[in-house]
Formats: sequence, C-alpha cells, structure tokens
Amino acid sequence: MEEKKQIAPQPGPLESAGEISEAIEAILYAAGYPVRYDKLAEVLGLTVRDVKTMVRELEKTYTGEQPRGIQLLMYPTACQLSTKEQYAPYIREALGIRRGGNLSASSMEVLAVVAYNQPVTRTFVDAVRGVDSSYAVNSLLDKGLIEAAGRLDAPGRPMLYVTTDKFLRVFGINSLDELPETEALSVAAAQTEAAAANGEASTADDAPEASPQPSDDRNEAAPNAGRDYTEPVDTEETDVIFENGAEPAQAPAPKAEPTETGKDASAPNETD
Repeated sequence: MEEKKQIAPQPGPLESAGEISEAIEAILYAAGYPVRYDKLAEVLGLTVRDVKTMVRELEKTYTGEQPRGIQLLMYPTACQLSTKEQYAPYIREALGIRRGGNLSASSMEVLAVVAYNQPVTRTFVDAVRGVDSSYAVNSLLDKGLIEAAGRLDAPGRPMLYVTTDKFLRVFGINSLDELPETEALSVAAAQTEAAAANGEASTADDAPEASPQPSDDRNEAAPNAGRDYTEPVDTEETDVIFENGAEPAQAPAPKAEPTETGKDASAPNETD
C-alpha cells in the first residue's frame, strides 16, 4: 500500500496588524538570515509596500527606550533580526563559536573598489590596483560579499560585479549611501579611465601632426584655397585625458620673420 502524503495545512489569514507584525518577527527570528520583502509579502498576502511599512513599525520596538540585545536590520530588498555587535564576544564564548578569519589586505582593496564603483569588471579592478585580482575576487565571491550582476556590453562580454546584502550586514550599514566618503578611490578610477582613453588615442598621438598656424593677416593663403576641400579637424583631441593631467607639448608653429621694406614676406630667410 502506498503511503498517503501528508499535506501541510495552509496558514489562515491574519486578521489584525498586531498578528501580522508578530508573524514577521517570528519569520525573521526563525530564519537567521535576511528575508526578502517580496517573500514576506507572498506569505502574508500583502504588498511589498505594506510589508516594508510593517517592518519599519516593528523596528521601532527594538530602538525604543528599553535597550535590547537584538536589532532589526533593514536593507533595500530584505530585512533581518540579528544580535548587536557589542555582544559578539559573549555569544562566541557561550556557544563555543570560533572567530572567523579576517579579510586579507588584497581582498579589502578589491571590496572597496567594487563598493565605490559598482558595477565593475575584474579588468577595471586590476587596472585600479595595478595587480591581478583573480584570487581576491573569487574569495569574495565564495564569502558572499560580492556577486555577479550581468555582463558588460563590450567585446568579450566581461562579468560585472556588485556588493551583496551580506556586505551591508557585515559592515553594519543599511545601504551604500552610508559608506564613508573618500576621494582616493575616485582619483584611482579617474586615472584608470584616463589611461584607457590615452591608450585608445595612442595611435593618433604617435602620428606626426601639423602644427597649427597662427591666424595672422601676414600669413600666406592656404594652398587649398579656392578648392572644394576642407581639411578635417580632430575635434575629439581636446577630450583626451593624459596621465599627468596636461596635454603634451607640441612643436611651436613657425613664426614669420620680420620683413624689411620692399621685400617679399614669402621669400625664404637668408639664414636658412
């Protein structure tokens, strides 16, 4: 005889806001990890907006006048109940939990570059740091601090990386807007983009360019004057960013020698 499969009873509708709040608290307590708002909305038969409103109200009970050892963390797409950081040593001692290893310096560098410039490719991270970052990127992926978020629409379609909700939880912030301001990574990113732009323009830079002639009434007429031809002008040259922040010096334009009365200005100099 085949055993009949037991069907789990479907939860009944919650009638009051208090019951809904208690249900959310129970789900978060039992989970122990961030639960998405859309999942809570699906289970409770509410909209995501209503769930976020209920979670905000629940969060106030953990930040009231009476101190508590747990806190309700709210992230952009999920929420979680967790213990407060200052009680971590007591929790590890009571439960016999070994302290996890800290991130290496290279992993912290990669994580910072991703956090402040996301989404980014590994090539971008390598360019900012100046060294290969494959091991650090894979380590952060294994730890769940960064994740793949699609591919860049470029040759080779490299993977794009962003930080995760676990990154926010580990560093004790609710959103990326709470990251401390820093100029170092912005400067490094700008230098990387400048180097890339300089590399694309290297072919054009290596080619000899004609020095621009000063606009003076004493100059000779252009050899193409009167023809239906206009010399192309590279308008993108002024947009190139060089590594030292300045455009390389060009050879000065030849200046017309002062002429004496009665002599032709176009005649070659005698000193030449």
